[in-house]
Amino acid sequence: MSDFNARRWAVMTAVAGTVFIAAGAFWLSFTSPADLAARSGIGAGQAWAWPLIVDGVIVVSTVAVVALAGARAAWYPWTLLAGAAAVSVTANSIHAVVAADADVPSLLAAAVAAVPPLVLLAITHLTVLLIRIPERPEAARKTTTQTSPQESAVALRTEGWSNKRIARELSVHPSTVGRWFANNPLDQERTLRPHPQRRTRRN
Repeated sequence: MSDFNARRWAVMTAVAGTVFIAAGAFWLSFTSPADLAARSGIGAGQAWAWPLIVDGVIVVSTVAVVALAGARAAWYPWTLLAGAAAVSVTANSIHAVVAADADVPSLLAAAVAAVPPLVLLAITHLTVLLIRIPERPEAARKTTTQTSPQESAVALRTEGWSNKRIARELSVHPSTVGRWFANNPLDQERTLRPHPQRRTRRN
C-alpha cells in the first residue's frame, strides 16, 4: 500500500470517528435547547426546530469558514459561527441550571451542559479539515507545469490587451498586473513592441 493510500485510509477512519462523535454531540446539544424552547412557550411540535436551526448554523458556518479560508468574505461565516456557538452554549447551560437536581451546583451543571455544543463545534471543523485530502503527487506536478498568471499576462499584453482587461481575464486587480510588468523590465520591453497586426499601412 502506497503512502498516499495509507494516508487516505487513515483519513477515512478519522472522518468516520468524527462523524460518530458529532452525531452524539449533536443529539445531546439538541435535546436540552428543545426542552428549553418548550418551557419558554414554543409549542411541543415546533420546539425541535429551535436547536436544529442553531446547531445547523454551526455546522454550515464551519464548512463555509474552511471553504472561504483566506478570502475577504470569510469574516461573515466566522461571525455566524461565533454567534451560533454562543447561543448554543448559553441555551444548554441555562437549561442545565433550570432542570438540574437541587443538590447539583449550578456551575457544575452549566459546565457539563456546555460540553456537547463545544464538541460539536470542534469536531465539525476537524471533519471538514480531514475531508480536504491533498491531491496526488502526480496531480501536483501537473499543476506546476501550467502557465503562470504572469506568463499569461505577458501573452495577452503582446496581443494589445490593456492592464484592466488582463486583470479581468485573470481575476486579479489591475495594480497587480502593473506590478508584474514593472518587476520584469524584459517582459515589459517585449510587450511594448508594436504587434505586427497593429502596424499602420503607409500609402
